[in-house]
Amino acid sequence: MNELPCKRLVGYADRMSACPGDTVAFMVSAEATPRYEARLVHLISGDRHPDGCGFIERPVASAIDGAYAGRPQALYAGSCAVIDPPGPLGALGAFTLQAMVWPTTPDRPRQVVLGALDPDTSRGFALVLEHGAVALAVGDGRAITIHGSGVALPERRWALIAASYDPATGTARVIQAVEAKHADAPPPAIAEHRVVATPAPASAPFTIAGMLAAAGARPRPCQVFNGKIDAPRVADHVWSHAGMIAARARGPLPPGTVAAWDFSQGIATDRIHDQGPNRLDGRLINMPTRAMKGWTWTGEELDWKRAPDQYGAIHFHDDDMHDAGWDADFRLTVPADLPSGVYAAQLEAAGEVEHIPFVVRPPRGRATADAVFLVPTASYLAYANERGGLEGGGYLHAFANHVVAYGANDLWLNDHPEVGGSLYDRHSDGSGVAYTSRLRPIVNFRPGVTDAWIGAAGTAPWQFNADLPLISWLDAKGIACDTVTDEDLDAEGLALIAPYKVILTGSHPEYWSKPMYDALLGFLARGGRLMYLGGNGFYWRVAFHPTVPGIMELRRAEDGIRDWVAEGGEYCHAFSGEYGGMWCRMGRSIHALAGVGMAGQGFDVSTYYRRAEASCDPRYAWVFAGVDGDVIGDFGTVGGGAAGLEVDRCDFALGSPRHTVVLAASENLSDSYFPPPEEINNASSMMDARQNPNVRADMTLYTTPRGGAVFSVGSITWIGSLSHKRFDNSVSRVTENVLRRFLDAAPLG
Repeated sequence: MNELPCKRLVGYADRMSACPGDTVAFMVSAEATPRYEARLVHLISGDRHPDGCGFIERPVASAIDGAYAGRPQALYAGSCAVIDPPGPLGALGAFTLQAMVWPTTPDRPRQVVLGALDPDTSRGFALVLEHGAVALAVGDGRAITIHGSGVALPERRWALIAASYDPATGTARVIQAVEAKHADAPPPAIAEHRVVATPAPASAPFTIAGMLAAAGARPRPCQVFNGKIDAPRVADHVWSHAGMIAARARGPLPPGTVAAWDFSQGIATDRIHDQGPNRLDGRLINMPTRAMKGWTWTGEELDWKRAPDQYGAIHFHDDDMHDAGWDADFRLTVPADLPSGVYAAQLEAAGEVEHIPFVVRPPRGRATADAVFLVPTASYLAYANERGGLEGGGYLHAFANHVVAYGANDLWLNDHPEVGGSLYDRHSDGSGVAYTSRLRPIVNFRPGVTDAWIGAAGTAPWQFNADLPLISWLDAKGIACDTVTDEDLDAEGLALIAPYKVILTGSHPEYWSKPMYDALLGFLARGGRLMYLGGNGFYWRVAFHPTVPGIMELRRAEDGIRDWVAEGGEYCHAFSGEYGGMWCRMGRSIHALAGVGMAGQGFDVSTYYRRAEASCDPRYAWVFAGVDGDVIGDFGTVGGGAAGLEVDRCDFALGSPRHTVVLAASENLSDSYFPPPEEINNASSMMDARQNPNVRADMTLYTTPRGGAVFSVGSITWIGSLSHKRFDNSVSRVTENVLRRFLDAAPLG
C-alpha cells in the first residue's frame, strides 16, 4: 500500500484578482523545507482525469522567478475582542467583571470570558469558565489560581455570570444565575473565596472571549470561549447582585462603571463599542459571528435592524479564522502586457509542487475581448477547505453512493483544522460556519486537485478544477475572453461587465451577492448575452464585508440544501443587514433569470442529453450545427457524462420565461438523484430521478429585449465534457456554436 505524500508547502495570496499595475503579495509556509523555487505560470488546464486533456501550465517570465528561503508560518485560530490600550482597565484595584453568556462547550477546560490575564507571565485577572463553572482567575506573577463556583453551567442557556474582588478583604466572589426561561433552570450559585495572592498588573491587553499569548510577532488567541457573549461589564468596585442586574440592562449605567460594551452597535464592522464613560472601544480578531440573538431576544422580531437591542450578542468560536496574518515571501506587480487569464505562483521543493492561483483582469476600466469569464470565486470561498466528511466518512460513502478517496490535501486539512472551514462545515461547538475568508491557505483552490467525494473514488474535479476546462477549451478554440471574479463584480457592479457582449459562467456559480445579482440583471436589460454553463447556480444569497477585505457571509435560512441550519431569528446578514438564504425566497426566481433552476442532485454517475423536438426548429439549427445524432454528452470527466451532479430544469410554474425553448433534456439519471428540499412538500418512495421526471437537466434558450439572450445547460458536469477527444465532441460543438453566435451582434430572432 503506497503512502500519500506529506504536504509541506502551503500558501495564499492577499487578493484573488489583480489588474495590470496592481501588486499581489504571496504568503508561504514551508515545513522542513529550507528552500523552494517560485515562478509565475499561466494556468490552462488542471485536469488529471485519464479522459481529460491533461495538466497544462505555461511558464511566464516574471520578477518572482527564483529561489526563496523556506520557513514555517503558524495558523492561530480562535476569535476574541481586544481593548488595546486598556486605559483604566489595566489599573483596577477592586473590581467586578460580568457578562451574559450562552456557552456552547461549557465542559471544556478553561475559557476566558473577559479580563486582563497574561498566560505567559501569569499576571492579571479574568472571569473564566473552568470546566463549565464560573470562576475568577488570579495571576500574581508566579502562578494563576482559580476561585470558582464548582457548578457547571448548562449548555446553550443564557446566564448572568460575574466575579468580583475586594483587595481590602482579599475576598473573591463569583455568581452564576441561569435565566429562568425554562422550568428546569438551576438555582443561582454563589461562592466566596479568600484570595491569598494579589492580582499583578498584566502587560497583556484586556480581552473578551479569550486571551492572547505571545507568539513571535503575532499574538495567539488561546483559552477561547465558545458561545455567545452579551453585555460585558467592568466596574471599579464590588457590585451587589442587584447592581449586576441593573448593569446588564441597556440604559443608565450604575456608579463605578468602567466599561460597558454594547455589541448591538456597529454590527456590520469589526469593532466593538463601549457605552461607558471611558469609551474603551475594541477590535475583533478572526471575525466572530455577529447579528446574533442576545439574552433580551423576545422572539417577536426576526430582523436585527428593527430591534438591534435584542441582537447584542457575538458568537465566538475557538476555530474562527479570518486572516492568517502571515508575512509575505514575495510580491508580483502585474505587468502591463500580461493578458487577462488565470495564473498562479508555482512553488516547488523536493518534488512537491504547490500553486497559489489568482486572476489577472484586463486593464482597469476597459475590456480586451468581447466575452468575459466570470470566475465564480464566491462559490470557491463557500467551498474553501471543505472537509468532505473527514469526521464522518461512512456517511459520505452512502451520500455519494461510491467509495470516498482522500488525497494529500484532505489529510493536511485533517491535520490543520486551525486553517478554518467552509460554509458547509460546522465549528467545533456544532454551530454552522457563516463566514469564509480568502486570507488563508485554501487547499482546494488549486489546479489538479480532485474532490474526495465527487465522482467514483474521488477522481472528478470540483469547483475551480471543474472550471479550468473552460479555460483550456477557449485556448484550444482561439476565442479571446477576459477573466474577472465575483468579488470584482460585487465591488464594481454593472460597470465591470457592461463593455462585454457575452458573459460565461463556471460550472457551479451557486453563491451571489445582491450587487452581483443586480449587475447581471442590468447587463441582460441592456441586451447582454449570458451563457450559464453550470448547474445549481444563483441559489444562495451572500454578502461581502463592506470594509474588511476578503471575507464573505452566508446565513443558511429556512430552506434549501443545507449542511447546517441557522437558528431562527438569525437569518439576516451581519455584513449587509439583508435577509439571507435562498434567492428564490426573495422574489428572485432562478428560473426567471436563467430559464432553468435547481431540480436535483446526485453524486455517483452523470448521464447525457437527448435533443428535444424543439431543437429541430430551423430557428435553432445553428445551436446544433455539426452535431450528429440526438444524444449529446454521453462522456466526460465528471461522472462520465455532461448531465449530472446538480441539475436544473425549465419550469414555467417557477418562473421560466414563457418563450423559453427546451432544446435538450437529460435521460437516465440514477436513483441516487433527489430533488432539493424546497421541492419536497411530502416524502415518498417516488422522489428519485428514476421515477421523478422533474429531476433532470434541461438545455434551454430564451431571448431578451434589445437583442439579448440566455443559454443554459442546467448541469454542473457540462464543462467537464468539453475536452473529450481533444475538444472534438458534441458538447464542445454546441458550446462553440452558441458562443460564436452570441458574439455576433445580429438579432437572434
